[in-house]
Parts: sequence; C-alpha cells; structure tokens
Amino acid sequence: MSKLRLSGLVLAASLGLSCAAHAQVKLGMAGPVTGPNAATGAQMKNGVDQAIEDINASGGILGQKLSINVGDDVSDPKQGVSIANKFVGDGVKFVVGNYNSSVSIPSSEVYNENGVLQITPASTNVNFTERKLWNVFRTCGRDDQQGEVAANFIVSKMAGKKIAIVHDKSTYGKGLADETRKGMNAKGVTEVLYEGVNAGEKDYSAIVSKIKQSGADLVFFGGYYTEGGLIVRQMRDQGVQALLMGGDGLADAEFAAVGGPGVEGSYVTFGPDPTRRPEAAAVVKAFEAKKINPATYTLYSYAAVQVIKQAAEKAKSLDPKKVADAIHSGMSFDTVIGAFSYNAKGDRQDADYVVYVWKKAADGKLVYEQL
Repeated sequence: MSKLRLSGLVLAASLGLSCAAHAQVKLGMAGPVTGPNAATGAQMKNGVDQAIEDINASGGILGQKLSINVGDDVSDPKQGVSIANKFVGDGVKFVVGNYNSSVSIPSSEVYNENGVLQITPASTNVNFTERKLWNVFRTCGRDDQQGEVAANFIVSKMAGKKIAIVHDKSTYGKGLADETRKGMNAKGVTEVLYEGVNAGEKDYSAIVSKIKQSGADLVFFGGYYTEGGLIVRQMRDQGVQALLMGGDGLADAEFAAVGGPGVEGSYVTFGPDPTRRPEAAAVVKAFEAKKINPATYTLYSYAAVQVIKQAAEKAKSLDPKKVADAIHSGMSFDTVIGAFSYNAKGDRQDADYVVYVWKKAADGKLVYEQL
C-alpha cells in the first residue's frame, strides 16, 4: 500500500472519529417564549437548558451531546404547527413541549407523522394522550386527575356554599372546568353559574356582574394566570369577595402580579412542590447559583429530558420509536420530580395533584403554599 493511500485512509478515519465525537442529538423546546404566557415559556427553556448542560457534562446520551432548537409558539396552535414542521425539517427527533394543550395536540400530529417523540411538561388536557399515538408523553398529570382533586376539595371544604364555574374557552381551560364540574355534580353539588369568557380581553366586568348576581362564594376558573388575575382584580373592584380556585394555570407568580392583593386566599391545584424533593436538591442549587427561580414547570421540563435520556439508554438507541417503546415498557424513571413510570397511553401511572392556597409571606409577597 502506498504511503499516500495510507495517509488518506488515516485522514478519513480521523475525520470519521471527529464527526462521531461531535455528533449531536437535536432536541426541540417548543413553548410560549413571548406572548401572554411567556413566563411559563421561560420556565420551560430554563429547565431544558439546565438538563442539557448537566447531561452533556456527564457525557451526553450514548456518547452524543445534546443541542437545543427553540421554537416560540406564542400559545398559538397555528404557530405551534409551523414550529413542528420546522423542527422536522431541521432534523429534531425529540421535543419538550408545548405548554398549552391547544398547541400540543395539533403539533403532536405533525410529530407523529414524522417520527418525532414529544414530551409535554404542562399540557394536561386528556385528549393529548387519548388518541393512541405512539409518540406522546407528559411529565405532568391530566385534567381528569386534577379536576377530581379540585372537585373533592370543593365538596368537602365548601360544603353548603355556592359555586360558579368560569372558563376561558381554551382546550385546557374548558377541559379542566368540565372535569371539575363533572366531579362536583357526581357528588351532588350543582354550580350556580357556568360561563365561558374570551381569553385576551382586558374587561371582564360582564362576567363579574354575573358572578355577583349568582351569589357565588367560590369561582372555579379554568384558564391561565393573566385572565384569572384580571377576573380576581375586577371582582374585588366590584366588591365581590368570592374566592377564586383554579388549576395549574394559576400556579405562577404572574397570577399575583396581575391580580394584586385580591389574590390572597385563592386556591390552586398542582403537583407537590418538586423543589423540596431530595432528588432535586443539586439541580435547585444550580439554578439558585444562576439566580433562577426553578418555579412551576422548570423542573417538569428538566424531567422530560431525563426521561428521554434514560429511555434511550435502556433502548441502546436514539431512534425515537425505540425510545418510545422503552418509555412504554413500564420502566421506572428517576427524575427531579420523583420516580414514576408510564402507561400505554403515555401518561404517568401516578396522580399527584394537591391543593395550594395563595397567602402573604413574611416579606409581604404573595406566594402559593401547599395545604
């Protein structure tokens, strides 16, 4: 063999090794980076960024490093589908997202058709996992689980009180309101008001007037923190002292920022505070060092990346369908939000919703604390 040919083979081999050493797993993060729910989008990105940093520092997944593609869906279904198609074109094989159920559901159809695995840290509408798709999973719970917890709380803690139900007509908001209503009705409690409002409006005086007329002692709101905060503020402006209760869409500091002092006493359903788990201690410390509050969906997003890593290692493959098979296998995942496994639909086997109350902390700030 000539020296020239040998040198060429050595060069080709070294280039091949170089490419393998720098191979990357493209992971997409799709959520509302801007728009009315941007605070949650920031939480999701923070969680994914930190997970990628930690996993890459420990050698990546099967020897390959992770890179992130960020897509801003602005909480808009059409934009979510557009981002899904862009991710497919960019070669993204795993996606953490979306936030809104109304965005996650249509986006998942694109991912399903193109061999992309999707894990949402926040979309709770039951239909996300009820369509028998191979590629959809979530690290959060479902609205039927959340609605049951809310209904049980209302029936036991608000016995004899008048309950109004309001939702923002979104896939998430109406879905959660209907699940809560169903649970209440099954236990003999009938609402005095059931109404939908339009998300994105600033003036909710019309619904506040109806709430006032109904004599409701508690308003269950299915929707997000911006509209929920405005409704509380405007209820107090009209002298309505009814308490507000909602789901995870109200578990954000922005709810208090929008709603003001009248938020105190409001109830929220959400999972047990993951920042207090021993499994999360090191990650929480890393966030604190960066002056980032790992609130609400930050650790749920971090956990989604952990699920992908652990499933890929079990499958010994980065083929999304093989990774999905591993997730569906019943294996247990050790994550910052606890250990759990998945059922055939792509839902966690456990239901972990609890009730929080918004209260004034020692420093005067409004915070939500688990009851």
